[in-house]
Order: sequence, then C-alpha cells, then structure tokens
Amino acid sequence: MRVEIWSDIACPWCYVGKARFEKALDAFPHRDEVEVVHRSFELDPGRAKGDIQPVITMLTKKYGMSEAQAQAGEENLGTQAAAEGLDYRTRDRDHGNTFDMHRLLHLAKARGRQDELIGLFYKANFAEERTVFGDDGRLVELAVAAGLDADEARAVLADPAAYADDVRADEREAAELGANGVPFFVLDRTYGVSGAQPAEVFAQALTQAWGERPGLTLIQDESAEVCGPDGCAVPQD
Repeated sequence: MRVEIWSDIACPWCYVGKARFEKALDAFPHRDEVEVVHRSFELDPGRAKGDIQPVITMLTKKYGMSEAQAQAGEENLGTQAAAEGLDYRTRDRDHGNTFDMHRLLHLAKARGRQDELIGLFYKANFAEERTVFGDDGRLVELAVAAGLDADEARAVLADPAAYADDVRADEREAAELGANGVPFFVLDRTYGVSGAQPAEVFAQALTQAWGERPGLTLIQDESAEVCGPDGCAVPQD
C-alpha cells in the first residue's frame, strides 16, 4: 500500500501530523508493506527566496491578528508538538520560501533518502536556532546528514530548474485531488485524510484502506505447465 503525504516544511501542523501518522504506522501490522512518499505543497509560493521575516510578523500581516494572538498560537503549537515528543521553538523562528527545500526532497526521493531529509528539515525549522531560509550552506549540511552527496545537493541548488517541474507537478496534483491545505494524506489513491489528525484516526484509515485493497483475480489455464515445490511439470509426448 502507498501513502502519499502532501506537506510544506513551513507548516507546523505538517510537523505534528507526520509524528502522529508515524505513531499509527509504527503500530500497523503491515508496516513493512506500506510505502510512504512525500509530495510538495508550498504554503507561500509567491514569496521570493530572499524575503525572510519572523514568523510572528508573518502571522500578524497574513491573518490580521495581534502579536499577542500570534504568540499565543505559537505557544499552543509548542504544546501540541511536545505531546508528540517533538521540540518546538515558540519564539524567534523565521519564515520564508520553501521551494529549494522541496527540490532537494525530490533529489532525496530519487536517492531513497526522502524521509530522512524531510525529518531533518522539520527539526531544523521548528526546533533549531539556525534558520533554514536563504542559507544554501545550511541546506547542503542537512542534505549530507540525510545521506545525500554534498556536490549533488549544491548542483541542485545552483540550478533553479533542477526538480522544479517535479515540485510543480506535485502541486498541480494536490489541486486536482482537492487538497487546499496541508498536511494531506492519500492512502492508495482511495482515501484522503486532511489535517494533523490524532494517531487513532490514522490507524483507522490505514486499517480500512488495507482491508479494502482489491484481491488477486487469477486467470489460469489448468493445462499450462508450472514449476512448484515438487519440481516442474515435464511435457509428455
């Protein structure tokens, strides 16, 4: 079974939702038969790469809330994250464009290191002091920590076209599926789960999606030769 997760590194509920989903997945009896693929979704696609500002400032401007309201929201998110065992800096975080991180995540997917890299991106953005925005050196460090080649990561960052089409394709597909917010989880292209749901909801979705997978329809000519545990059929003249 395949689970696709549309998310953005700048999305705190994606950070929390990933932890809740993984809690459910770790307890799922068929865990080893579930493939997880991370898909790109930008919350702020129009923001220039060099346009970096404090999260609190972004929240007050985008949503028209006071600084006190924005800070209270961050404190609440910190509590939600802590409940999942996640570190979360409620003050002095930055907000910026995530397009380059999504491009690197597609490189990581091609190299089989996508889950490792997205986990490091989340931790760096939400729990660590050094910003991940506007700092290609920092992104390369995280890519290397995830198991990617430093020169290859630098080459992707230096080429604005590298994996850009893959990011845009993910975003178009999200729109086609009706996802207008993240996190958005799609199980076997049959069930969609929107938001950072409790682990119990994810567990129920996994069980239901697994149980409704189509069975194998066997088309077989009984006279056809086969090999089995006792050997191979030998044609008779």
